[in-house]
Amino acid sequence: MKAEHAERAASAQFDAHATNYDALHQASVSASGEPTRYFAEYKLGCLERLGVGPGEPLLDFGCGIGNLLEVLEGRFTEIHGYDPSQRSLEVAAKRAPSVKLHHDLANVPNDYFQVAVLSGVLHHIPPAERLEVMQSVVKKLRPGGRVIVFEHNPWNPLTRRAVAACEFDDDAILLWPWSLKSLLAEAGLARPALEYIVFFPRVLAKLRWLEPRLSWLMLGAQQLAYASKA
Repeated sequence: MKAEHAERAASAQFDAHATNYDALHQASVSASGEPTRYFAEYKLGCLERLGVGPGEPLLDFGCGIGNLLEVLEGRFTEIHGYDPSQRSLEVAAKRAPSVKLHHDLANVPNDYFQVAVLSGVLHHIPPAERLEVMQSVVKKLRPGGRVIVFEHNPWNPLTRRAVAACEFDDDAILLWPWSLKSLLAEAGLARPALEYIVFFPRVLAKLRWLEPRLSWLMLGAQQLAYASKA
């Protein structure tokens, strides 16, 4: 299956970067003036703004070394993380010890989660394999559950430069906003929506209160897409 091929490739790549991922990521976002944790906390804020409740079972699909899991832990009653990279999961287990981690997607329960988050995952998956991967995510959701996707915004020139300079993004193929929304719809999800997020670097932090009002402006460094399972 195409999805299995993508998982094996991702496993090999991120096994190799499990111990230096944070350093590489920090270097790639240095222009923002913020540490890696800032972006994980920003995503937590987006989940809360979208009404994700603390009692809802949540799956971090492609959780890597646990940057997002670390800030989610303690905020949600039940969190699961899945990643094909065993070495990444070993790091994640130390950072978020109460999270249930899965190396085998078959062991992640079907029809169970209210929310599945994919944070910076899809651009590592070849375009021809993305639909199958997304369909496998949808299977894990209960009816009415939501997929929430964070991806780089190719409209932003600083984002493109950061991706090009990042060692673990050497396979990255960024998703244009229309292709991201189409992917959610093709996977059988309803009411796909998209926003632009992450506009101001630290030197302009006083302006960040404006960001929720700029979700229509395609110059945000990241894009946030979401849709629901019927």
